[in-house]
Amino acid sequence: MTINFRKVALIGKYQRQASEEASEKSRLALEGIGQFLVGQGCEVLLEAETFANTGLSGHRVAEVDEIGAQADLALVVGGDGTMLGAGRQLARYHTPLVGINGGRLGFITDIALEDYQDALAPILHGDFEEDLRPMMQARVMRGNECVFEALALNDVVVNRGSTSGMVELRVEVGGVFVSNQRADGLIVASPTGSTAYSLSAGGPMLHPSLRGWVMVPIAPHTLSNRPIVLPDSVEIAIEVVGGRDVSANFDMQSLATLLHGDRILVTLAENSVRFLHPRGWSYFATLRKKLRWNEGGS
Repeated sequence: MTINFRKVALIGKYQRQASEEASEKSRLALEGIGQFLVGQGCEVLLEAETFANTGLSGHRVAEVDEIGAQADLALVVGGDGTMLGAGRQLARYHTPLVGINGGRLGFITDIALEDYQDALAPILHGDFEEDLRPMMQARVMRGNECVFEALALNDVVVNRGSTSGMVELRVEVGGVFVSNQRADGLIVASPTGSTAYSLSAGGPMLHPSLRGWVMVPIAPHTLSNRPIVLPDSVEIAIEVVGGRDVSANFDMQSLATLLHGDRILVTLAENSVRFLHPRGWSYFATLRKKLRWNEGGS
């Protein structure tokens, strides 16, 4: 059979505080996956940080930009956080991603480590499901100056410090005033991120094919302040009106410290992330496994 993906990038998770046994297990898993890819007729590009943290040999080492320019596919081994980081970096290159989860089943790293050979072989030969996930472009404006900018695949979260009181936020959608909210914070989540922090704060799950966002208050002072689903074609503006130690984070992986009067502007990003899944993949099957919906039923 013809290989559809000749150059495959290998990106692995590395935990600096992990035990020596866990680190060695992760390294061996990456080594085995690399050997499997070579056996399938692929050239492996080992992501530079993965190489630095594992010392794997036998593959060409490449920076992320080189992977984006040259790789036909990126294989991400780790958890959903690793996949989020790779997705943001590679979206502008339209590089498809496949996620292998070495621990518990993830929402977007959906291939179990013990099943990777059976799942990967058909994908490499062109038999897969493709899934496009939109991202958010977020800017922190201080007056007329943009002081911070980031992409988010899951969510943009504005919240208070751990030892401070509520924050007060002024929210506009599409240039129209919505409300002043007093709460511990506010989440703007994509369909991908609707199963992350947003879900734990009481927000709904959005099917990934929907073109929308969900805006969810975190522990609001007014109980009538409820989650709302919004179109992703409009700009959401969140202004910091009051509160101490306020910050904004993006996918929980980058952070901006905010001042009163700062505005966080959230718009639809230019590029989407391309996920590839094994043939027959189902979003609902993932929810059943991850959320244990069928446990205890008759």
